[in-house]
Amino acid sequence: MKLNTKQTIKIGFAFLSICAFWQMYNSVIPLILTNTFHMNETISGAIMAADNVLALFLLPLFGGLSDKCTAKMGRRKPFILCGTVAAVFLMLLIPYLDNMFFKTNSNVIEVLFVVALGCLLVAMGTYRSPAVALMPDVTPKPLRSKGNAIINLMGALGGIAYLVIASVLYSSKRTAGLEHVDYMPLFMIVAGIMIVALCIVMFAVDEAKLSLEMKAYEDAHPEENLAETDSASGEEKLPEDVKRSLAFLLGSIALWFIAYNGVETWFTTYAAKMWGMSLGGASMCLTVATGGAILSYIPVAQLASKIGRRRTIQCGVLLLATCFITSFVYTMVCDTFHGWLNIVFFCMGLAWAAINVNSLPMVLEMCKGSEVGKFTGLYYTFSMTAQIITPILAGFLLKHVGYRTLFPYAAVFSFAAFCTMLMVKHGDTRIEAKRGLEAYDVED
Repeated sequence: MKLNTKQTIKIGFAFLSICAFWQMYNSVIPLILTNTFHMNETISGAIMAADNVLALFLLPLFGGLSDKCTAKMGRRKPFILCGTVAAVFLMLLIPYLDNMFFKTNSNVIEVLFVVALGCLLVAMGTYRSPAVALMPDVTPKPLRSKGNAIINLMGALGGIAYLVIASVLYSSKRTAGLEHVDYMPLFMIVAGIMIVALCIVMFAVDEAKLSLEMKAYEDAHPEENLAETDSASGEEKLPEDVKRSLAFLLGSIALWFIAYNGVETWFTTYAAKMWGMSLGGASMCLTVATGGAILSYIPVAQLASKIGRRRTIQCGVLLLATCFITSFVYTMVCDTFHGWLNIVFFCMGLAWAAINVNSLPMVLEMCKGSEVGKFTGLYYTFSMTAQIITPILAGFLLKHVGYRTLFPYAAVFSFAAFCTMLMVKHGDTRIEAKRGLEAYDVED
């Protein structure tokens, strides 16, 4: 049994388009809110958290609707098609309204901007969950960790594509001295990436055929729908010790998302305030971090098959905390960016890869195949809740305590996630289950 790598890569283009969009959204929207509309950090942080508030409702809603979809093209593709087209149209309104407000300073334009932003977040929410569900839909359970590594790799490629483009178009030389920055070219390029990715998924992925093949495989291997602690008797209730591990794992997920997303949301603003960097310069730092993740996704999946997912995640969380502490110490002694910090950002990407590749498979290992949607929903509920809290909380600290609090804030929550992961005893890689030729495959 081997993963169909080419097919998984094609499926991953849906996630690539999502990550390219969110990388741009998290980098540019805070700058627009603070520089053009002159909103303070707390208000702009609340707006930045709105996508995660909506996601708590939209992801399970449209995930459930796609489960019941009976379209000929498949359950997920209609949502991916409609959501992407709507998002592309709405996202191009954002820089247009930004430019209009700078020229007119009209309150009407400001209201239209907020409305367009809300509609854009809804459009993205309609297809995010179906796009994420597509890979597990057509991938056997023992191969989902390897598949998840490829999907995350595709997402990282989408993010780094944006970051490279932003670093070229909006370098310090191009933006120095400008009273207002026009982001329309950047939004148009990302819109083009999303359309190309959509075409690949629509024309190169036969979801209906792949779903039939997956159903035939599951019928031939019913034992793979059992949770790790279940017996063939089909007992549905999770044992208490598994529930406890699941609770601590979900708590860990929330904690490391609070840490990482807090830095991701506010880094461009932080870099401008503390190090005097342009959007292009700050984007290059994030590009290095994303590059570190890209180079690490497959190796950390292989590492997890040897030492276990739990230990791999613990190492990643400790490395992440160390990177945040190092960045804080640097800020205390220097007020300009130096090239050696790229090593720190590269390590941040490596750490995040070790965490991200293995966390969702750990959650799914504790469930039967028929409960994948339910447990995936739990994963996203905790990660999204964290991402609702952290932009507001971090923004409040930046405004009322100081910008130097950003990295200590992230380090504290990272270390807390390490402590809770020590209490997780289930969901790890079952190396002993491999026999014969299967020993050469990556475990789920």
